[in-house]
Amino acid sequence: MSAITLSPAFVGAPVRPDWFTQTGQVLRRWSIVSIRQAWGPVMSLIQPVIWILLFGQVFRTLGALPQFGGHGYIDYLVPGILMMTVLYSGAWAGTGYIDDIDSGVMDQYLTSPLRRSSIIAGQLLQQLVINVLQSLVVLGIGWLGGARYPGGIGGMLVALGVATLLATIFCCASTAVALISRSQIALISLSQLIVLPATFLSTTMMPATAMPEWVQNVSRWNPMTWAVELGRGGLTGSYPAQGWWQAGGLVVLAVLAFTWALSAIRSYQRSI
Repeated sequence: MSAITLSPAFVGAPVRPDWFTQTGQVLRRWSIVSIRQAWGPVMSLIQPVIWILLFGQVFRTLGALPQFGGHGYIDYLVPGILMMTVLYSGAWAGTGYIDDIDSGVMDQYLTSPLRRSSIIAGQLLQQLVINVLQSLVVLGIGWLGGARYPGGIGGMLVALGVATLLATIFCCASTAVALISRSQIALISLSQLIVLPATFLSTTMMPATAMPEWVQNVSRWNPMTWAVELGRGGLTGSYPAQGWWQAGGLVVLAVLAFTWALSAIRSYQRSI
């Protein structure tokens, strides 16, 4: 009887899961961590409550100014607070990687057959899920505070989509900084250095026409302004004339940020 020759693919060759399976496993791991430490995302919602219900009420009379176009200040403020919430959450996303580096989990990741893009994408998806849930809560808080959304469900979906793009940019940038610096102090310091100017040099809380000229010039090229204006356009049903290139700019920045994060994890692997 002639011998049967088996292909190497059938002789105990390990089967490597595809990219989606690997990414799903990383997402599952980070989701479990988030559930066990749910106080973090929950506590981050205290800030929008303060901004909308306290700051918004104190400066409510600003809505009567012609720069606000006849809309109430709460209506104007909510889209800005929505983007500010995902901005701050995204800027802290890299802290999880530093914890993994310190505990040795990252080294285990890098010695496994996991694709590097799956490691980045899995954690990013977990952060985006949290950001969407936070965004829905912010919109609900805004409604309770008196804001109304003439753009309807479609407009709210646009605002959530833009918030997701903004979150992607800052989550990936935070990941890259974490993998490069490997320091909580450096990441937190740099995050604070970026998020505060990004917020106040934008139209988050004040129309461009009510700001000094130099601030107007800076805010025009600030991605935070792009996101706020697009989100505000979705919620009000009146999109900015330059909305297409603003949306395109956010997409390009999101792709570049993800590429940077992927490059950072590969550089980290080469350095260990």
